[in-house]
Amino acid sequence: MQDLTTGPVARHLVKTAAFMLVMMVFQTLYFLVDLYWVGRLGTDAVAGVALAGNVSFLTLAVGQVLAVGTTTAVSHAAGRKDAAGARHVFQQAVLLSAAVGLGFLALGLALREGYAARAAADAATAARAAEYLLWFVPAMALQFPFGAMGAAMRATGQFRRVMAVSIGTVVVNMALAPALMFGWGTGRPMGVAGTAAATLVSVALGGGAVAWSFRRPDAFLHLRGFGWRPDLAAWRRVLGVGLPAGFEFAMMALYQFVVYAVARPFGAPAQAGFGIGLRVVQAGFMPVVALGMAVGPVAGQNVGAGLAERVRATFRSGVVMAVGLMAVLTVLAHVAPAALVRVFTRDPAVVAVGAEYLQVISWNFVASGIIFVAGSLFQALGNTLPPLLASATRMALLLGPVVALARRPGFALHWVWWLAAGTVYVQLALVLWLLRREFARRLGGGATPVVPAVPAVPLAAAEGA
Repeated sequence: MQDLTTGPVARHLVKTAAFMLVMMVFQTLYFLVDLYWVGRLGTDAVAGVALAGNVSFLTLAVGQVLAVGTTTAVSHAAGRKDAAGARHVFQQAVLLSAAVGLGFLALGLALREGYAARAAADAATAARAAEYLLWFVPAMALQFPFGAMGAAMRATGQFRRVMAVSIGTVVVNMALAPALMFGWGTGRPMGVAGTAAATLVSVALGGGAVAWSFRRPDAFLHLRGFGWRPDLAAWRRVLGVGLPAGFEFAMMALYQFVVYAVARPFGAPAQAGFGIGLRVVQAGFMPVVALGMAVGPVAGQNVGAGLAERVRATFRSGVVMAVGLMAVLTVLAHVAPAALVRVFTRDPAVVAVGAEYLQVISWNFVASGIIFVAGSLFQALGNTLPPLLASATRMALLLGPVVALARRPGFALHWVWWLAAGTVYVQLALVLWLLRREFARRLGGGATPVVPAVPAVPLAAAEGA
């Protein structure tokens, strides 16, 4: 375990964020390369994979519940130097995540064709989405337990190992995707299903490597003596912190679903343009995502150790870094939006929609970066309800007007982009006010934060006896 409660906070953030950023760069490269090859199959393939990608955002929402809850609980125990408690909550988080993965697998396979038919602009797009989901849903189901393991590693400062496994899986994925899509070496091209099949293989290999690392008996966290009996109290601790964070992602998935729905009358090029633009934004946000994945464990261990000023310093340093990163992305989106989209498609209609989306939505990049860092601080403090309230307020201000405007004559998609950009500033103001209140309540003016008392876990329970 790496102790994040001593030494300069900024150095911990830069070091840990750098590890996560390397991992994110490789993951981003995979997404972009994947989209590049899918673009060679036609507009209906791009639109179909984009629609299926909305399921991945829903998966992220559920995964966020488990990852955030696991990171917070384990980092607090690590900050208290409570090895037995950290081990127990980790093992229970893995058990809970496996149960959720099985449920997601059954539900996703049962609903995939119905979802594709209702969301797609035409039959060809629906067929591509259904083909992709047949392989993609099992891959996402596997990510739940493996994601909980990765979250526990981050909570204890083991960023290097997470990075190495992630890079390995991305490399495997990048090599397999075009081979399976076009039938290179097999003589059986799978089309869009090939890239999802490559994802399934790489997730299984990477997850196996992560699970194997927890078999070491000398590890701070391990699966040795794993007890398969659910501890509902531990499950409630994980879900109590994770559920509000997951609902935030679920609301973003709802937003994407609404946008695809209102874009449907404009045809597959409009849906594809939005899908590519969204992927470009997600890729550009990866440095801030890496920063947030560093902010959470650093602040979390210091919350557990009772070091209030170091928690505040983590927030200040994180905001400065996030603003700098997002300012660069904003300039890029204004200077060359069409070029960013044209990497993945040459269809002029798709490029026009994607470029317009990037230019407008980029006005909220800096604000979104600050919101992301603030959300990580709420996670570290163990209270994720305030950022959920701020996100829900924004969605209420956004989705209602979008649905109403879509029914008006002359409706244009850029109306949605401007609403999406403007409502982020309402969310920013609210989340900063709520964070200031949470700091006053939990950290006070002294050196010791007020954190909820966590019952000690008997060593026998931690060992799964």
